[in-house]
Amino acid sequence: MSNIDHHIKLIQQLFRCREDVFAIRWEHGNKKGYMPSYSYDPYVYKQHKIGGGTLANFKDKVRKQLTNNEIKHHLEGKQFIGIYPLLENNTSWFIVADFDKENWKEECVLFQNKCNEYETPAYIERSRSGKGAHVWIFFEEPLLAVDSRRVFIALLKECGIISEFDKYSSFDRLFPNQDYLSGKGFGNLIALPFNRHTLAQENNCFIDETSFEAFENQWQFLESIKRLSSEKFQTILSKYKSNPKSISSSIPKNIGKLAITLRNKIILNRFS
Repeated sequence: MSNIDHHIKLIQQLFRCREDVFAIRWEHGNKKGYMPSYSYDPYVYKQHKIGGGTLANFKDKVRKQLTNNEIKHHLEGKQFIGIYPLLENNTSWFIVADFDKENWKEECVLFQNKCNEYETPAYIERSRSGKGAHVWIFFEEPLLAVDSRRVFIALLKECGIISEFDKYSSFDRLFPNQDYLSGKGFGNLIALPFNRHTLAQENNCFIDETSFEAFENQWQFLESIKRLSSEKFQTILSKYKSNPKSISSSIPKNIGKLAITLRNKIILNRFS
C-alpha cells in the first residue's frame, strides 16, 4: 500500500461522515464559502447561466460522492473539502467543538481537560485560518446527535466555557450543529483536515496542547488516536440524565445586556 493510500484509509477510518455528498471551498474576490460538489455537463450549464440561471436552480446536476479520489485531491491541495458529519439517521461518528476567538487556546485546553476527567479522548486541531481550533472527539460507533450534543454542551457548561452570563467565550458551535436533519439540507459542514497548502502552514492539522505546535508526523499521530466507546458514553449520559436541569441541547446566546432585578427574589434577564 502506498503512502497516499494509507493516508486516505486513515482519513476514512476516523473522519467518517456522509459519503453521498461533500462540499468544496471556493473563493471569488473578497467572497468565500463552501458549496456541495456536483457533476454536470458544462455546456448545458453554460446555456443555463446565459439564461440567468444559477447552479442552485440548475436541475441537470448530480451530487458527487466522497470517493478515494476526491480525498486524494484534497490531500494534494487540488481542492479543499468540507464534510457533513450528521448522517441520514441523525447519528455521527464524532463531535467537534469549534473555538475561534482570541482566547481559543486556553478554552480548548480547558475543554480537553474536562473531557479527560470523563475518560473521553479529545484532540486539538488548529483550524484552516490558524486563528482558532477544533477539539475532536471520535466515537467507536455512531451516536445519536441529540445525545452527544447534550453531553458535550453539558461539559462545556460544566467547565464554564459557555454560560448565560459570559459573552466573551471563544466557543462558537458544535459539529454536528443540529440534533436532527430538517430534510431541507445536509446540516453544517466542517473542513476536512490535512489539505496540502494549509498543512504546510501548520494549520488544518493536530497540535500539541502544551506547545501548540503541530505534531511532526501527523499520520503517526492519527494512528494513536483513541475513540470513545459507546459504553463509556452511556455512562456519562446517564449521569446527566439523572439531573435533567444540567443537560440541554441548546447553547446560550451570549448577546445583549444583563438586567438584574431585586425583589423578594433575584431575577436575571439578558436582552439585546
